[in-house]
Amino acid sequence: MALINVSLLDGNPSDLYSLVDWLQRTDDLHGRVRMVPRQPGPEDMGSAMETLSVALGSGGLGAVLAGALSTWLGTRRARISVEFVESDTGETIRKVEVEATNAKSVKDMYALLAPGRTVP
Repeated sequence: MALINVSLLDGNPSDLYSLVDWLQRTDDLHGRVRMVPRQPGPEDMGSAMETLSVALGSGGLGAVLAGALSTWLGTRRARISVEFVESDTGETIRKVEVEATNAKSVKDMYALLAPGRTVP
């Protein structure tokens, strides 16, 4: 099973809660999304931030997640980080920053989450 961590890079902090709600309403992702604390990095100011984690198995859930993220981004002015994490070790395999206004970043997200699928 793969874990996908999604962090808000800019925008309103309440956008992350909106995204969790959006993903939980996606039938195939319901029950797979949870909020997790994230320690601030050296460039972050303030206390620990939250990120959301999505557990993906097989069966095309990566494409479902990519589509849901892409649709949600289209309604916001936020920028997110999507990180593919090895569930056994917690090691980051690949990370991509995504903006709805940047077609290449959306395409990169699909390549990360749903290899071989094209952006709708």
